[in-house]
Amino acid sequence: MSASAAAPAELRERRAAWELLLNVAHAIDHWVLLIFATAVSSIAVDFGFTRWEDLMPYATGAFFAFGFGSLPAGRLGDTWGRRPMMLAFFYGLGLSLLLVALAQGPWQIAVALTLMGIFSSIYHPVGIPMLLRDAKRPGRTIGINGLAGNLGIALAALVTGLLVKYFGWRTAFVVPALVSIGCGALFARLSPPEGEPPTRRKAAPGVLPPAVLVRVVAVITVIATTSALLFNFTTNGNTELLRERMTAVVTDPAALGLLLALVYSIASFAQLLVGTLIDRVPLRRLLLAIVALQVPLFLLAAQAQGWTFFVLIVLFMGVVFGAIPFIDAIVVRFVDDRIRSRVSGARLAISFSISSLAVYLLGPVVKSSGFDFLLVTMACIAMVTLGAAVWLPVTSRQ
Repeated sequence: MSASAAAPAELRERRAAWELLLNVAHAIDHWVLLIFATAVSSIAVDFGFTRWEDLMPYATGAFFAFGFGSLPAGRLGDTWGRRPMMLAFFYGLGLSLLLVALAQGPWQIAVALTLMGIFSSIYHPVGIPMLLRDAKRPGRTIGINGLAGNLGIALAALVTGLLVKYFGWRTAFVVPALVSIGCGALFARLSPPEGEPPTRRKAAPGVLPPAVLVRVVAVITVIATTSALLFNFTTNGNTELLRERMTAVVTDPAALGLLLALVYSIASFAQLLVGTLIDRVPLRRLLLAIVALQVPLFLLAAQAQGWTFFVLIVLFMGVVFGAIPFIDAIVVRFVDDRIRSRVSGARLAISFSISSLAVYLLGPVVKSSGFDFLLVTMACIAMVTLGAAVWLPVTSRQ
């Protein structure tokens, strides 16, 4: 093979490698955000709490920072560069996780988790636009990226359960810290220099009229907020929900972690399917179909127990995960790359900051009203999502 032919092949291999690391970063991002919720029962015992529900509000800062931090992260991604921001993500996340592992009380862990939330906020407004730039099939790319993120959720359930059982809850934070730092070193080596930041690049042709763009941004902000509320209620509450509904079947923490990992692994493939369909089916029609399924599934799950509930949790997590790719698909279809990180950061700051209330309210709501009430509440939230989706503009680009 000639040198001229070998060079493009090497570039393709390097691109595939750093794109893989961007997908791994998504998995790490969701993995670390759910370690606390998965290990909360063990941490509560260690810190002297009699009920896990009373410790859960201390994680609110992490999810608020995860949302609000998206705004400056998105701005820096567009103006400073996405590559240096991703390096800050990998290294900063790893160091903050080590601080969580060193916490000796509830307020120390709250501060360390909040710092972790700041660094974890970088990924979505920076990593996804970096991955989608020049993507030939954006729907498929989003689907694969979403699958990676949800497999990170499965890791949180499976790996955390095993590490807590055999090595203690602190190890559950140390392991992903080392993984994140290692991935950062690989990303620094493999990702190419960015050159000029996105704000200095030329505008893409075919920009939508401002009125249509404003309507799209308003609709996706509402959908992103309600979807994030459902995501936080489910992913942070599923460990204890599964423990309650499967008591007659299994009680071992590691076994429960394995079942929950199975739920997330199966449901994660919904994002890959939806991502593929996004490239072929009109967005609005597909979004309405996915969201419409959420309402009856939540209502049925509120009354179910045992293996019936297990089937329903797989199904409702499938449609919760399946709704996630639409937001990034709409952004990449309607928003110029020069401002994608800022637009993504703004809507993430609103949706994730509001949805952090789900983490704060989860423990008190379940303690006072039970999981039945929570599942019915989630059905009502899904109805709001459905109403917003109806107002998504129909254009030739959809």
